[in-house]
Amino acid sequence: MDKELIIRSGSEHVDFALLKDGKLIELQKDEDGNNFSVGDVFIAKIRKAVPGLNAAFVNVGYEKDAFLHYHDLGPKLPSLLKFTKSVSTGKLKDFTLKNFPFEKDIDKDGKISDVLKSNQSLLVQIVKEPISTKGPRISSELSIAGRYIVLVPFSSRISISQKIEDKEEKDRLKRLVKSITPPGFGIIVRTVAQGKKVAELDKDLQNLLGRWTAMCKKLNKAHHPSKVLGEMNKASSILRDIFNDTFTAIHVDDEALFIQIKDYVQEIAPKKESIVKLYQSNVPIFEKFGIERQIKTSFGKTVSMAKGAYLIIEHTEALHVIDVNSGNRSNKANNQEDTALEVNLIAATEMARQLRLRDMGGIIVVDFIDMTNAENRQKLFNHLRDEMKDDRAKHKILPPSKFGLIQITRQRVRPEMNIKTKEENPDEIMNSSEVEAPIGIVQKINHDLEQLIKKDYKKLTLNTHPFIAAFLTKGFPSTRSKWFLEHKKWVKILPRDAYTYLEYHFFDKDGNQIK
Repeated sequence: MDKELIIRSGSEHVDFALLKDGKLIELQKDEDGNNFSVGDVFIAKIRKAVPGLNAAFVNVGYEKDAFLHYHDLGPKLPSLLKFTKSVSTGKLKDFTLKNFPFEKDIDKDGKISDVLKSNQSLLVQIVKEPISTKGPRISSELSIAGRYIVLVPFSSRISISQKIEDKEEKDRLKRLVKSITPPGFGIIVRTVAQGKKVAELDKDLQNLLGRWTAMCKKLNKAHHPSKVLGEMNKASSILRDIFNDTFTAIHVDDEALFIQIKDYVQEIAPKKESIVKLYQSNVPIFEKFGIERQIKTSFGKTVSMAKGAYLIIEHTEALHVIDVNSGNRSNKANNQEDTALEVNLIAATEMARQLRLRDMGGIIVVDFIDMTNAENRQKLFNHLRDEMKDDRAKHKILPPSKFGLIQITRQRVRPEMNIKTKEENPDEIMNSSEVEAPIGIVQKINHDLEQLIKKDYKKLTLNTHPFIAAFLTKGFPSTRSKWFLEHKKWVKILPRDAYTYLEYHFFDKDGNQIK
């Protein structure tokens, strides 16, 4: 399995595309104007407590107040409030928490009005970015993420990632971390810490303590509300969270960003430094690696899959609905049940990719093709779970219902990735309507051609709109030339002025239209 990270730098944003064996599985954008990213820490002001919701609305500087629920306060809230006040007023200069006296924990089932007051200053962290009409969701239980560990101030707990299953390794890591953890701090050990030595863990810890100290130094002069600790830049935070030994290449098209990423990789994985490469070519980087094509064909309402099957993805305010269709594929399976299982397994793989790619969150309902065999339903459920194992967002999958529906909840911490795939219709004089991008039409033509060649047609002629005909025949090598090399069959292409932009038809050697 090859994993590649392709990074495209623009004037106002940076795009990150994660490829797995050449297929796009994750797409993220880092925009200059995004001041409310997950992980950012703000010194904020309590606007008002709402006893009915047992929550408070907090001014973090966003146009809509942030939402802070009682359960997101953390048990050490009184200690955090006391520390914030002491540091902000300049009374406390020691930020290590070694000699800081902790206050009594708040009641687990208490009331928000008993612990927070209007106009009070509080350190909070973004846990969910502003989405649609809602402001950010925040927590006052702070944590600072590193490569191997997460530092949790005002805690004494040491916990190990549940994904580390080896009991001996868990005990070893707990013992090592306990020996280096400073008083007043807790530690969460991340999955990538497996097999690491104490020196590597301590280096990560010292880096996080340095970030904590730098944040505390800002509090004395900080305006309330304002950001006092920013999450790492997107490139470093993505590498911190997903980088592992399976990565084979990181391509960057900007020299300054290339140097920055190379330095970071050298720091976290010195042996992998050579995989960071500066891309220098006149062909845009996303086009060179086939990402632009995949973006055009992967977003939108209809998503094509192997063997003629396709997904229909609908979005509503409350949930996402995905419908699985077998399409007009030729049935080589023995019976309907086998066909349904085959299409459902293909759909489950594509759906897991789509959830990551679009960063879809909330409730997702998937209508798979009905299967009567309980063993096949279990096979589908297990396959979907395996496909979603690499998904970093927290999620839960329920087994198929009697109606063939599978329900999924997936954590949503940032707005869904939404890319416009339709373009202005060139057939319309006033450009008042939109049509599918040319690359989507070409993909459909490709698929239909493959099906016809399997049926052994001796001679094929394609009639299509002049724009599409030109796209297929111009350039070297042209799309038609590639068809010839792949299928050993020459396709005659005739432009038809009377055709609409989306219209095309294949004809046989006798000039009869092939349905």
